[in-house]
Amino acid sequence: MRAVFGLVLVVGMALAGAAVYMIQGYIKQTEVLLQKEREFNARAGKLVEVFVFAKALKYGDELTPEDVQLIYWPEKTLPETIFRDQALLFPENAPGPRYIIRPTEAYEPVLASRVTEPGELAGLTAKLEPGKRAFAIKVGVASGVSGFVKPDDFIDIYWTGQVSDIVGEATRLIESSIQIIAVDNAFNEGQVSGSTDARTVTVAATPEQVARLAQAQSSGQLSMSLVGAGAQVVTERIEVNTDSMLGIVREEAVVEAPKEVEKVCTIKSRKGGEEIETVIPCRD
Repeated sequence: MRAVFGLVLVVGMALAGAAVYMIQGYIKQTEVLLQKEREFNARAGKLVEVFVFAKALKYGDELTPEDVQLIYWPEKTLPETIFRDQALLFPENAPGPRYIIRPTEAYEPVLASRVTEPGELAGLTAKLEPGKRAFAIKVGVASGVSGFVKPDDFIDIYWTGQVSDIVGEATRLIESSIQIIAVDNAFNEGQVSGSTDARTVTVAATPEQVARLAQAQSSGQLSMSLVGAGAQVVTERIEVNTDSMLGIVREEAVVEAPKEVEKVCTIKSRKGGEEIETVIPCRD
């Protein structure tokens, strides 16, 4: 009986020792994790709740409470115009909803520069970046893009007209990857009907580009081509005329230099009733 009691006592002490060892290991592991969390929090700083877009939105879309959600954001890196209070983002007695004035992506912070004031409609000027101007271009079936272009597409613009020293007309790329901000009176893709041909497209351009487009529109014919997403801007000069299109090489006319006429100097004199002309050396 004593032997059994002693055996139970030894087994119990062994189990207790093992339990203490395991508990010490767990406590040590927990302390390491807590220390890592403290170091991370120290680097990240205080986290606060801010509003972000819950999904991608297009220009002109109405902003609703279902379009946003709250996430935690480091307070020390908060943008100045980010929304943190739902009462400010969606005022209770607002004259109307807010609208998107810049295309957004999911989980992008909701900034004042991305939405209108409550009740304010998204106008065309809201789509212009600093330094850009809106310029309308007349289009038609011959323009190459009528019926296909939508707001926020990018196009290349070509000019066709008469150029001095070139036989026939020439076509030149004058603007590459220029953004369309409106088609007729539509500011976003959802407002464009696919069954109608566009009469005008409005592009965002610098003042210098506006001047070139205005001159090109008044002096020749403009054609446009759609640019694929992510395409690079064309910087080299692209120009085609009738000869280069057909591979015609015209020989330049050789103009012969005029032959020099030897200068002859003479002197006239009279001998009796006769007039005599005598060749003499010329003086420079």
